[in-house]
Amino acid sequence: MNVRISNHTLVLSGHIGLHNVDHLIADATKAIKTGHLTQLDLSGIESIDNAGVAALEEIIVLLEEKQKIVLISPPGPEISELIETFASAKVKDVFPPEPISYFERTGQVLLTRFDSFVKALTLASEIFYWSIVAIFDRRAQRKGVFLQQGTQLGFDALPIVALLSFIIGFILALQSAVQLRNFGANMFIADLLAVTMVREMGPMITAIIVAGRSGSSIASEIATMKVTEELDALKMMALNPIRYVVVPKFHAITVMMPILVAFSILVGEMGGAVIAISYLDLSLETFMSRTIDIITAKDLIVTFAKSTVFAWLIVIIGAHYGFQVSGGAEGVGKATTASVVVSIFAVIIADAVFSLIYL
Repeated sequence: MNVRISNHTLVLSGHIGLHNVDHLIADATKAIKTGHLTQLDLSGIESIDNAGVAALEEIIVLLEEKQKIVLISPPGPEISELIETFASAKVKDVFPPEPISYFERTGQVLLTRFDSFVKALTLASEIFYWSIVAIFDRRAQRKGVFLQQGTQLGFDALPIVALLSFIIGFILALQSAVQLRNFGANMFIADLLAVTMVREMGPMITAIIVAGRSGSSIASEIATMKVTEELDALKMMALNPIRYVVVPKFHAITVMMPILVAFSILVGEMGGAVIAISYLDLSLETFMSRTIDIITAKDLIVTFAKSTVFAWLIVIIGAHYGFQVSGGAEGVGKATTASVVVSIFAVIIADAVFSLIYL
């Protein structure tokens, strides 16, 4: 009988029987306690009797207590038949999973992403359908829910939108003012700031803030409702979760997002006006008149259309990750994080598409 450790494997070999089971168990127990063992190699066993099988079972139990999964290399056919005959418990042969290739992993990832994309599109179609239905039939909606969601998703975000927009407008104007002053083109600071804030920075800043603040709130709320089986309770009461939970948020953010963007542009212009008046010696009247002259109706239409699309993306992605959550609190956290990351990514992609179309 031989007991040894080789590469995290407990190797048993030789003759195992009544005459040496005491030594076998003692040596194996010592090896299990002192080494990190993940496999049990029985391929070297030459003979075994009833007492040897009992000792082998005891060793396997000790290994499984220390290591949840034990990989067993089986002995020869005759020894396996003896173990099968005398064993009180079924000894299962566990083999390590075969490693999959790079292309198989890539295929699995692509299939998972495609399946998630199809589910998100299906959810989006349901949200749009029930949103239109809810305009004409509000029976499944709580009284005052639109005002509540509008306050939560839009009005409460005004302070952070105002602060960041003012800082962005201030910084943009400050960075541009140095160069414009060198060329004596001070008055063009109003043009530059107006175009930048209206076409890009206003909608983008607002969308990123809403995605981080309101999108995460939507995802975590729906995910928590799913984990605590509140969504199942709604279904039991014949209430559609999308219509009851998601549609009020969809309506509220559709209305509030353009208002937030308009507020962001206005505050950003104020931040730029500080630099224009104090550093470039422009009058407030000149700054305002040039700002109004440079902004066209097309710019405003594209900006508010863009902000509405951003709002829809944030709600749909937040709801999608909320409905797809699995597990407990850890799953809720992962869904919330994923919804914010994907929302910001989708907003940037959508902004690039709008820029290409309406450049």
